[in-house]
Amino acid sequence: MPLVLVPHAAPGGPLAVDLAGLLPDRVRGLAAVEICRLPIAADGRRCELGELFAVSGAGNDDRIECRGDFSRVHRVGAGLTTGRIDVVGDVGRHAGEGMSGGTLAVTGSAGDWLACEMTGGAVHVGGRCGDNAAAALPGSPLGMRGGMVIVAGDAGGLAGARMRRGVLAIGGGCGAGAAFEMRAGTVVVAGAVGAHPAAGMRRGSLVALGSTPRLPPTFTKGAAWTPTFLPLLLRRLAAAGIAAAPPGRWRQWHGDLLAGGRGEVWCPEAA
Repeated sequence: MPLVLVPHAAPGGPLAVDLAGLLPDRVRGLAAVEICRLPIAADGRRCELGELFAVSGAGNDDRIECRGDFSRVHRVGAGLTTGRIDVVGDVGRHAGEGMSGGTLAVTGSAGDWLACEMTGGAVHVGGRCGDNAAAALPGSPLGMRGGMVIVAGDAGGLAGARMRRGVLAIGGGCGAGAAFEMRAGTVVVAGAVGAHPAAGMRRGSLVALGSTPRLPPTFTKGAAWTPTFLPLLLRRLAAAGIAAAPPGRWRQWHGDLLAGGRGEVWCPEAA
């Protein structure tokens, strides 16, 4: 049985709760009364987990389940290395930040900075997410460096900014600045791509499954062909819940020429 957390339904509760450090390997072997005493932060003050959440079950099977409205609860799954965390509902900012393993699954939507600077593991969001998904934290040169992030709905701006490795797949559209200053890795967008995509891209791939996005003028039009990796990638994404019918051929664009021109944008070739 997993460890289950349910927020107390208290009026006038905290505006922001930081759940960093509450991970499956941290609660393994602890009794419920011990878990209730674990320190967390609420509105910048230190408190105990049991003050804000009803705790049941045990953490001996490396699973934590968060039930209810966690939209004001931040850093859920931050630093996750093993095990699984399920959020049945929405979750706040920085969910999955710095993950290196394990699985974070959210049935609802996620806030800004989803899976930022993640290095491994898997994140699946059933709804939408905010800005800076799989991106770099302020002042950091690198964003996501491994693993897979699946967002079934729309994503905000700067998705995959400064991404270094891994796959970010967005089942809906995304905001401006997708793949900004991307170093490597793959960003897939099934819906409309926002303004200024791939600006400053050094390497990596932005795959636009819908129509050709409006690219910066520092991208050049390449050949139309069918690379081997794209059908394989789409089959992998279909197994994860993002389905797309592969076209006969893909149009390749090269850029950003101001950053070396070794990045690529792929779009279905018009019939």
